[in-house]
Amino acid sequence: MNRIDQRFAALKAEGRRALIPYITAGDPAPQHTVGFMHALVAAGGDVIELGVPFSDPMADGPVIQKACERALKKGVRLSHLFEMVSEFRRTDTETPVVLMGYLNPVERLGLENFADQAAEAGVDGVLIVDMPPEEADEVGPLLKSRGLASIFLVAPTTSRARAATICAHGEGYLYYVSLKGVTGSATLNADDVAEHLAPLREMTDLPLCVGFGIRDGASAAEVGKVADGVIVGSALVNRIAENAEQPEAIPAALEAVLGEMRQALDA
Repeated sequence: MNRIDQRFAALKAEGRRALIPYITAGDPAPQHTVGFMHALVAAGGDVIELGVPFSDPMADGPVIQKACERALKKGVRLSHLFEMVSEFRRTDTETPVVLMGYLNPVERLGLENFADQAAEAGVDGVLIVDMPPEEADEVGPLLKSRGLASIFLVAPTTSRARAATICAHGEGYLYYVSLKGVTGSATLNADDVAEHLAPLREMTDLPLCVGFGIRDGASAAEVGKVADGVIVGSALVNRIAENAEQPEAIPAALEAVLGEMRQALDA
């Protein structure tokens, strides 16, 4: 079993919800990322989404866009992410790691090279934001043959027919975008999320995880009542930005945010 599948099976057996933190690799500087990853695990993170810096992150709000800019200014490239995951794996062989980003850097490296290096580094899943399942016929089999899960997004505006297609192609978990907008945007409505998740549960056995709008323990707990997992990104990346000049303070800042969410989800 893929580490993602193992983690969700264990959480289901315990009756717990997954907490999935996102950070942008290389922000504010590449030498700190692995330490941040370990801090996220220490605070209760179940799966780590590691963002691939990209110059045009179209689905991301200003917080993550600026994080990408900071990382790119430090020269961070996709190859550096493989090195980071490899280093992380030296002391953590259990926490699933998902690379989240856009298709352009993957295509520049070459699809086969990407799949080989990701698997060798210890990556467990890949979420390519701008690669819908209809266009994933080439990438999906390459990833699957190397034990990497293809993870897809579903939005509130996704039609039922297209949602069924996404569910049929998806692996690991389904990322439900709770809001019409970009990351870090308006406050979500848990009742609305529940209404949209219900038909998805009829289409798939994949865990349904909700991102966009998870800001604190209260919002995490509300969404945790209806979802299998919550995904938090901008709230964490904000803390990194606030402490960019004193990176030694960032792990504690990340643990404070994520620890509150973990406690609220488990309450």
